[in-house]
This record gives sequence, C-alpha cells and structure tokens, in this order.
Amino acid sequence: MSDACCADQTTTGAVEDDDDDEVTSIWGVREIRAGILAGALLAVAFVLGLGGQDGWALGLNIAALVVGASTFVPETLKKLARGKIGVGTLMTIAAVGAVVLGEFAEAATLAFLFSLSEGLEEYSLAKTRRGLRALLSLVPETATVRRDGIEQVIDPADLVVGDAMLVKPGERLATDGTIRTGRTTLDVSAITGESIPVEAGPGTQVYAGSINGTGALEIEVTTTSENNSLARIVHIVEAEQSRKGTTQRLADRVAKPLVPAIMIVATLIAVIGSLLGDPGLWIQRALVVLVAASPCALAISVPVSVVSAVGAASRFGVLIKGGAALETLGAIRTIALDKTGTLTANAPAVVEVATTTGHTREQVLALAAALEARSEHPLARAILAAVSTVPDAADVQAVPGAGLTGTIDGRLARLGRPGWIETGDLTDEVQRMQEAGATAVLVEDDGQVIGAIAVRDELRPEASAVVAELHRQGYTVTMLTGDNTATAQAVAAQAGITDVHAELRPEDKSTLVAALRTTAPTGMVGDGVNDAPALATANLGIAMGAMGSDVALETADVALMGTDLRALPQALAHARRARRIMLQNVGLSLALIAILIPLAVAGALGLAAVVLIHELAEVVVIANGVRAGRTTNLHTTSAATSTSNPQPAMAR
Repeated sequence: MSDACCADQTTTGAVEDDDDDEVTSIWGVREIRAGILAGALLAVAFVLGLGGQDGWALGLNIAALVVGASTFVPETLKKLARGKIGVGTLMTIAAVGAVVLGEFAEAATLAFLFSLSEGLEEYSLAKTRRGLRALLSLVPETATVRRDGIEQVIDPADLVVGDAMLVKPGERLATDGTIRTGRTTLDVSAITGESIPVEAGPGTQVYAGSINGTGALEIEVTTTSENNSLARIVHIVEAEQSRKGTTQRLADRVAKPLVPAIMIVATLIAVIGSLLGDPGLWIQRALVVLVAASPCALAISVPVSVVSAVGAASRFGVLIKGGAALETLGAIRTIALDKTGTLTANAPAVVEVATTTGHTREQVLALAAALEARSEHPLARAILAAVSTVPDAADVQAVPGAGLTGTIDGRLARLGRPGWIETGDLTDEVQRMQEAGATAVLVEDDGQVIGAIAVRDELRPEASAVVAELHRQGYTVTMLTGDNTATAQAVAAQAGITDVHAELRPEDKSTLVAALRTTAPTGMVGDGVNDAPALATANLGIAMGAMGSDVALETADVALMGTDLRALPQALAHARRARRIMLQNVGLSLALIAILIPLAVAGALGLAAVVLIHELAEVVVIANGVRAGRTTNLHTTSAATSTSNPQPAMAR
C-alpha cells in the first residue's frame, strides 16, 4: 500500500492493492516483512561499524535502504509519472538527498521506519474492513433444499429464487426468504443487534444469518446469496466509505496543498542557506524539514477511525453510510422522531367502537371495512382484522388528509377524521378516545353518523426509556406526526416528549425539519419511505427497522436494522466518540508538524530522529483511530420492564 497516506486517496481508508482478504496476520503485510528485514540489516551494519568493518557496514546499509525503499519508491515514481505527489514523494526525495550527502545509514533508517509505518497502516485498515466483511461468515457453508421432491445439500451460492430451503433447529439461514411451513423463534442478534428472539411463522420474511430456534422450517428463497441482506449491507458500507466526512475533507484540504508547499519551503531553505552558509549543512536541514512536515499522520488520521467505527456499528445492527454520515451523526443535537413505526410498533388494533342509537358495533365495523378494503394504510389493516366478512363498496375514493367515500347498497358512506365528519352525538366519546391515546375515525351512513372507531398502536416498550436516555445525553427531542393534536399529546406524554407537532402532512414535516436545522444539527428518525421528504431535509436521515427494505437501505444516511429503538442512543454515543477520536487525531497531526518544522530548521533534530518521531506519531494515530471500533452497550432499560406504558395511537 505504498504512499497510501498521501494526497492520492480515493476512498475512506481504502487500501490501494485490493487484497484485504489475504492479510490475515501482521506478518502477511509485505511492508512489515520488508521493514523487519531492513531493520535487521541496519542492526548488523551498526554492530559491524562499531567493530571497524566499515565496508561491510556500508554494504548492509545500502541493502537495508534498497529493501525498505522498495515498499514505497516504485509506487511513488508511478504516481509522479501521472503528475501526482504525496508523502511518499517527500520520503523519496529525502532518501535520495541523504544518499547524495553520503548519509547511507540515515537514508536506510528513513526507509526502514517508513516501510514499517506503511505496513502498520495497511494492516489496521485491512483488519477493520475484515471486521465488516465478517458479517458474510454468518452464512453457513451448506444449505439444504428440496428440488423435484428430493432433498439436496448444496453450496449457498447455488441457491436460486424460488428454491424450497429446509432449515433444521439450530441452523443458520443461508439466504433471505419467506417461511412456507413451520413456526419457530429466530435469533437475529448478529444482524439487527436485537437480543430477544423474534417469533416467525408462515408468511414471515426471514434473513440470511439468522439462527433458527426449535422449529423445522421450509423457506421459499427470495434472493440469491450474493444479493441477500448481509451481502447488501457489506456492499453498501464499502461503497459508501468513499463519502468523506467534514473532518476527513479538512485533513485532505490541509494535506494536499501542504505537500507541494513543503517542497517549496525545503527548496528555499536549501538555496538560501547554501548562499549564506555551508551548502552541505543547509541541504541536510532542508531534507529534515521535508520529512518533518510530511502530513502522513494527518492523511491517515481520519480514515482509520471511520473504517473502524462504521464496521463496529454494523455489528450491533446500525448501518452508517461512510465518513460523512458518521461525522454528522456524531454532531447532531436535535432528534426529530416520527410517531408511527418509530415510537410505536406499527401494529394498530381496534380497541373500542362507539355507536349512536339504533346501530351496532358490527354495523359500524362492516361499513368501515367495506371502505377500507382497498386501502394500504395501517389503519385499514386494523379495521379489516376486526371483521369476519367485508361487504362490497362501489366508487370508493380517497380524500387526501380526510378519509374515504363510497357507495354501499346504494347509499353514500364516509369514513374519516373528526372535523371532516361532524362528531354529533359522539363528541364526548371521540374526545375520550383521543385523550386515551387512540386515533378516532367516524363512520357516516347516508349522511348520518353511526359510530366512531378507536384504533391504537402499541408504544414500543423501550420508547420512554430511550427518550429519557436521549434527554440525559443532552439531545432536544421532538415528535412529528400526522395524527390529531389530542392523540399526539397523549402519546408524547407517555413517551416523555414535551415538544410535539401534530396534524402534519409529509411536506409539513419537511418544512418543520428545515426550521429545526436552523437552530441545531438535526437528525430525523422515520420509516425511510413515508417520511422521505423529512429524512432528506434533515442533516441526517435515520431509517428505523430497515432490515430487508431496499428503499431504506439505499436512501437513508443511517439505518437501524432492527426494531429495537435502543439502538438509536447507542449509535449516537458511538458516533460522538468516533468524532472525538477523529478530531484528536487531526489535532495531534497538525501539532506535530508545527513543532517539528522549527526544530528541523534550527538543526535540533537530525533526519533519523525526525523520521522516528513522525512514524511513532503515525502509529499512535492509527492505534487511536482503531479505538473508534470499540462499542459499549448503553443498556438503557430492559424492554420487559417498560410494558406498563399506556399505548399510543396510529395516525392516518
């Protein structure tokens, strides 16, 4: 990975030679092996020099120089031919200058230390990228399928869409699919970060890498192994790592002009010093300045942190789209939460039906179900689930933001929100439903209100604890919903949110998020589809429960793969820590350059000393960056302890 830390970077921490998978140990890095050999030759040369064997010492120093320089000089020359310069260019010039001055030992020391630092950089990047790719190892080596009535054990790569995959208790799923027969619980912790197994039965969508519980399953394969959910996660993260964050762009902006500027300054020192004093002395100092000001640590300071942090987040169920998203996630101070599907479980149910005189619960539900039969809204699913038969309705039309109209048995029927349909004799009942945290819809038959239906969506058990944790961490939390104000206030109170905005259309949410951005960096948490305008408007869009959703995976800046909301504060804390580490690395790198340059000009440090300090600092920066890959479970609260919360509602 010669000169990987110079200005010619194209990806966030990408290694230039595409062989991460081959680097399984530190000894597998060519630069490390070359550096160790060069160091051994230098040590022997030093001992021989002490013994008066100057000829042998010179020969071994030259050999050490050749071995060490082979790791970066050839690549540097190739880049120079393309008109690109970088840190390797500075090191090459310094080594050549030392040779011209007869300082073979110092030139060899420079090559030895630089090759070691390059090798450590490559190893750290390869290691963190392998951590992400390790997700693919969750796929088993074999899969059992039934083809033409015959069970076969095949390679997962040979699975095709439509195959009947058989999964025994305790086995991992080889790819994504839909359960045909069987019931079980699935351990999806390695994919979504959720520790509690999930129930699964016929019709349930399941994902590669999940561990089957006690039931035998037959699963219809829906994706091939190279395009399953795990493969998509790895592909997206690796592709998005080229999106550089603000801090990395700062490092790049400083490093790129710094390299030619250093060359100009070193040239001026050599020329002016030679005119005013000893040419040999000032040329040597110019070479030391050249090395002292090299921005290698600066250029590598952020990529290592980004790759480490993004890979670690993927392992606890959070997909972060590269450095830009990571930095923004670590900088946001306001969290806007959608209600339905984020704070609530998006599983609404009919909890109450109020009727007017002369009408029954069954009549109200039947008329509502007839109108909702063609609707895809969660409210429709709740009403349809509450009836056994659905009457026919004609000329059904949706009135945006209001409800539905249609004809049933020749009579005009309407279903919709209070205000669009007058509550009449049901005013008190509707108000009570809304204050209890339910969404109330009115049913009208031939111009007469016959009933009101209360639909309530379950507040996620962990929601109130997560909101409390966000407040504890210093975030401003606001809730956005299209539901009515009374219901929204009730749900917000249950969740512990005081800033509530209700009765919002999608464009209203977007406008509100834009206003929030003017006061503080804002993250919007939603389902990735219905809240698309607000997600796009926010500084950072966070999709909730994105596992298996191509739209959410592709469009969100950050995706919480599971449905456990506790992943949100954990992701925020992880990103803040990673951002602090990035800033530490950039500050350390710039301070090092600022200190070494005047010492080099004054002659207080020689070439070998500057190289040693610089490369030790780079090792420190890499080690600090790797710390961004450590994760901590916040344990905000157990979901089991929060089930006593009153339940909120579903907004149309």
